[in-house]
Amino acid sequence: MDLDYFKEGKVFLIDKPLTWTSFNAVSKIKWLIKKEYKVKKIKVGHAGTLDPLATGLLIICTGKFTKRIEEFQAQEKEYTGTFTLGATTPSYDLETEVDQTYPTEHITEKMINNAVELFIGEQSQYPPIYSALKKEGQRLYDIARAGKTVEIEPRNINIMEFEVTRIKLPEIDFRVVVSKGTYIRSLAFDFGKKLESGAHLSALRRTKIGEYNVDDAISPEEFETQFKEEVL
Repeated sequence: MDLDYFKEGKVFLIDKPLTWTSFNAVSKIKWLIKKEYKVKKIKVGHAGTLDPLATGLLIICTGKFTKRIEEFQAQEKEYTGTFTLGATTPSYDLETEVDQTYPTEHITEKMINNAVELFIGEQSQYPPIYSALKKEGQRLYDIARAGKTVEIEPRNINIMEFEVTRIKLPEIDFRVVVSKGTYIRSLAFDFGKKLESGAHLSALRRTKIGEYNVDDAISPEEFETQFKEEVL
C-alpha cells in the first residue's frame, strides 16, 4: 500500500465515536497518510456530518474519490436513537441545557404510534438554529451562540420509514430512514409538539448510508492499527 493507493481514491467506513467531530475523524486519517508518506497535501473528506453527540457510520473518501462525496451525501440514511419527552433544549439535543419542561402524564402508547404515522412521507422541516447551515454568510450555530435570533427557512425532506422500538417514558427509542437534509434533532422537537409536550434528542446513531452499513465500519483506532500493519 503506497501513496498512490490513497490518491487514486478509496472509501473507508468509520464508526465515529461519541464526542468526536466528523472533522476529527477526517483529520486522523489525513494525518496518518501525510506522516507516513511525508507529503504536505492529500485530499480526504467525509460524506455527511455527524454531530459530536452522535455515533455511527461516517463515509470517508480519499484522493479522486472525494469527487464522489456529493453522490454519497444524496443517499438515504438510517438512524436509531432516543427521544426524551417532557423537556426541550435550544439545540434540540444534549448540547445545551433544558430550557422548558412539559407534562407527559397524558401521553399514551396509542398517541405515540399515531404521531409516528404523521411524520412518514414528504414534508417541510425547520432545521435547528444550532446547525452548520449558513444564513447571510454566518453559521446558524454562531448566530445562536451570540444570542441572536434569525428567520430559518424550512426544507423539503422525506421520511421513508419511522418506527418506535421501545417506550419507557420519558424515553422513546426509534429507527428512522430519511432523505438527505433531514435533521433528527428537529424530528425530536416536532415529535414532542405532536404529543402536546416537548422532546429532545438524547441519543443518535447512524446505521446506514445507502448500501453502506455501520456493521462494516471500524473505529478510528482500528483504522490506525490496520494502516500501520499495512504500511510496515
